[in-house]
Amino acid sequence: MGNLSPEATDSDLRKVFSVYGDIGSIRVARNRAGRPRGFALVELEDEAAATAVEALKGAEFRGYRMDVVVDQPASVGRRRSRRGRSGFRRRR
Repeated sequence: MGNLSPEATDSDLRKVFSVYGDIGSIRVARNRAGRPRGFALVELEDEAAATAVEALKGAEFRGYRMDVVVDQPASVGRRRSRRGRSGFRRRR
């Protein structure tokens, strides 16, 4: 998920996403200085991730309109840049 409020914490996001299913992991991305980078990775089951994306797309959280997308796995034999990517990681 992108466009995340700098005040958002892992526990805040756990409250938001737990209604959609079991959460594998949550991580608010931070830079080397420990400041939030404005996005987070939330790991949910495939079906729960799809439901959460539809329900939360464009939703406001702590004064910011969230950008919620499903993160696609990298193609075999090709490295994918993480710059500017955000969203869910699907747990199989």
